Amino acid sequence: MTMPRQRAKRAAPPAPVEARQLSLPLFDPLHSAPGPVGRAPSAAGSMHVARLCEQWLRYELRRSRRRTIGFVIDERGLRVTAPRWVSLDEIDSALQDKANWIVRKLAEWRAHQARRDRLEVRWEDGAPLRYLGETLTMCVAGNARRTERVGDRLVVGLPAQARAEQLKDRVQCWLQARAREVFSERIDRFGERHGFTPRRWSLSSARTRWGSCSADGSIRLNWRLVHFPIDIVDYVIAHELAHLRELNHGARFWQIVGDLFPEYERARAWLRRFPEDAEPR
Repeated sequence: MTMPRQRAKRAAPPAPVEARQLSLPLFDPLHSAPGPVGRAPSAAGSMHVARLCEQWLRYELRRSRRRTIGFVIDERGLRVTAPRWVSLDEIDSALQDKANWIVRKLAEWRAHQARRDRLEVRWEDGAPLRYLGETLTMCVAGNARRTERVGDRLVVGLPAQARAEQLKDRVQCWLQARAREVFSERIDRFGERHGFTPRRWSLSSARTRWGSCSADGSIRLNWRLVHFPIDIVDYVIAHELAHLRELNHGARFWQIVGDLFPEYERARAWLRRFPEDAEPR
């Protein structure tokens, strides 16, 4: 799930003549930064500049047969679509009318991109890797027989000339194995303390869910949660276990989540930062 594109419209004058799931957008980086950075216009558009709220912004202008001036803000920045007969002065006036909205939404997209950038992994020797809230350094070692954590390093048994894709495969395999161990231990702990045990559970590689619970009593947990601190892992597990009793998000459901994990509101707010449109569904 990606951040929804923001749209706004300005009227122009008439022409002259069965499961419960915890949602997320995950680690796929956006391909270009939002905002007023230079970028090539599409074949149908041309680049222009406007001064909004004391700052200069680039935008792409497209002409069409529509009868209103429309604005779209997404990962590519600001795009304006206007009737062919509308002058640039009229378009600038429309931009000024929407200036606060445009600047605010562009800032939200930049913050969204910054969070994505922090999550993106560089698959190279010496790059950082988040594991249970800690930062490990990936170290390629040709003399190592396996992948293992040594202090604050993750030693990966690969030759120095190994490709990025090989490093990614090897490290993700290690992460998934650790996720299976950690999640199993946490689920068992919830079962011992609270009597909540899923019929079965499995790892998920979903691109749009942190976890899910099915009506048959099985749950799925996204292995990428292993990047996050253990309390965030516990919150997602508690969220899905609560669905074993309440397959909804009503008041009774949240009461159960609170019984399982009293700090759920803090963890829920933390998780929503990746990015802000991630919400339980």
